[in-house]
Amino acid sequence: MLAVIVTDIAYRTRYRINPVLNKQIQLRRTEKLDLELFFRFQFDEQAKYLAAFTNKDSTDREAYIERFTKFLNDPTINMQTILVGQTIAGSIAKFEIEGKAEITYWIDRGFWGKGIATTALRSFLTVENTRPILGRVAFDNLGSQKVLERCDFVKIGTDRGFANARQAEIEEFIYQLT
Repeated sequence: MLAVIVTDIAYRTRYRINPVLNKQIQLRRTEKLDLELFFRFQFDEQAKYLAAFTNKDSTDREAYIERFTKFLNDPTINMQTILVGQTIAGSIAKFEIEGKAEITYWIDRGFWGKGIATTALRSFLTVENTRPILGRVAFDNLGSQKVLERCDFVKIGTDRGFANARQAEIEEFIYQLT
């Protein structure tokens, strides 16, 4: 398990990070039992809207569990569970599309605005050394844009894609960490 401790006062102040809470943030390899909770995270409409690029049918539990169970055994995917204390707060993963590494994460809304995504991503990037690595985010998901920027990702372009959660084509920003 990785424990993350944020000690730089200027960094904590700038990004409004709670040092007590962030001492409790850990990453561990995702287990099959975690997938049930990850599946339920998708039912938060606000979170799903901001994530935008979700599964085509996010209500099919069996398909979700089957798909993500395969991911757990795929050597090109590094899937980690984000813990705050003993509570699962989200997930983070590196995957590949057409040979290009990408990052994805999902934080349960109850943990938003506390620096957890930033701390988890920073920690993840210390063990996932694949570079360059891309991060894609919906044009209006300001929180995720800030997380990527705080972790030294640089916006390198835009694209358009169909967002299942919105049933519309939208603009996405492409970030890269080299």
